[in-house]
Amino acid sequence: MSLYRDTVAVCRMIKIEHSVFALPFAFTGAFLAQGAGPGWTIPSWRILLPLTIAMVAVRSFAMAYNRLADLDIDRLNPRTQGRPLVTGELSAAFTKRFLFFCALVFTTACAALNGTCLLLSPVALLWSAFYSHTKRFTPLCHFVLGSVLGLAPLAGWLAVSPTHLGYPAVLLFFGVTLWVAGFDILYACQDAAFDKSQGLYSLPAYQGVPRALFTAAVTHACTALLFPMAALAAGQGIVALGVSVAVGGVLVWEHRLISADDLSRVNLAFFTLNGLISAVVFLGAWADLALGSPWMFP
Repeated sequence: MSLYRDTVAVCRMIKIEHSVFALPFAFTGAFLAQGAGPGWTIPSWRILLPLTIAMVAVRSFAMAYNRLADLDIDRLNPRTQGRPLVTGELSAAFTKRFLFFCALVFTTACAALNGTCLLLSPVALLWSAFYSHTKRFTPLCHFVLGSVLGLAPLAGWLAVSPTHLGYPAVLLFFGVTLWVAGFDILYACQDAAFDKSQGLYSLPAYQGVPRALFTAAVTHACTALLFPMAALAAGQGIVALGVSVAVGGVLVWEHRLISADDLSRVNLAFFTLNGLISAVVFLGAWADLALGSPWMFP
């Protein structure tokens, strides 16, 4: 029973359900690296399995590190006082061992992919840990977090093509970076007063909620342009273009749910809609590659 409680507490700490944000983009990068056109095939399970393990491991590492680094802040914030490290359900010593385990699993999975992924694995771990400290000195912290998840399509591409990083993966990196930064700004709006009182540099605390919402809208407008640009660079067609337009519509809806005077639907915008976006982009790319859809109907 204790093992069950500990497992549940770990899943709560790392928010395992939020893996839906990054993992589909890693698969998108891997699928696109195969090259669009006749004869396209899904990457081998020998790539997809270690890629999946690596993505879950590095995301778990990043979340656990964040909870450990932010423990002093989480103890003071009413919204975060139920987190397992704060309540004592998990100890700092256990979390450090968990971090070592995740880093080991991630590095092993990268080694199973190829030499390029293995060589870059320490960089990914360090960058995912660095994010946790940025809110203490820069309002650009949301964009640093975005870049951590933005590594997902790059990782997927390099898992398939370790010697050549294509333009679609680079465009997806910037698209995902801005997408995550935008919804993280929205999420941070609910802590604006607390962050300001603690001298933290989230954009809502630094700019004020109305200006932060505008900044998030601009970053998401850029995202809505970058996703179809990535599809075009990868040689995709009508299906991918239609999905990109739909993503833009979901982002507009997301911003209509939230205002400076009403943040009650932040969680709906943060998890439900953004989880939908990552899955839809991946499924759209997969369908387009499998169907070989042209840019124009015959």
